Amino acid sequence: MTDEITTLEGTSVFLLANDGDVISSIDDFMDPLGNAAYSGATWVIIPTSRLAPEFFELRTKLAGEILQKLVNYNVKCAIVGDISAHVAKSSALRDFVYECNNGQHVRFVETTDQLTSELADG
Repeated sequence: MTDEITTLEGTSVFLLANDGDVISSIDDFMDPLGNAAYSGATWVIIPTSRLAPEFFELRTKLAGEILQKLVNYNVKCAIVGDISAHVAKSSALRDFVYECNNGQHVRFVETTDQLTSELADG
């Protein structure tokens, strides 16, 4: 599978493939972000399988760098997959996920269907 542009509930999204290169630095994320912005997508969907474990260790600042780039490009983001093991190890990550899910730009969801439902609800 390759990265693709698609539509969910009338929203243009750039869906990163599950089996693509692992994003372990901000440089690894710039091509997918550029492709998303160029395609006109308003959301990027990143499967957890594409994120290096360091993303979930907030002290590395990788999550913050990636999410800041998304804000700079005015693109929203959904991290899709089970992150319960990461959250169980870090109260800071648990709080970060909570804050993101209550904001407007980033969502952590277990499935794409969950994101689709949230987009439908507005």
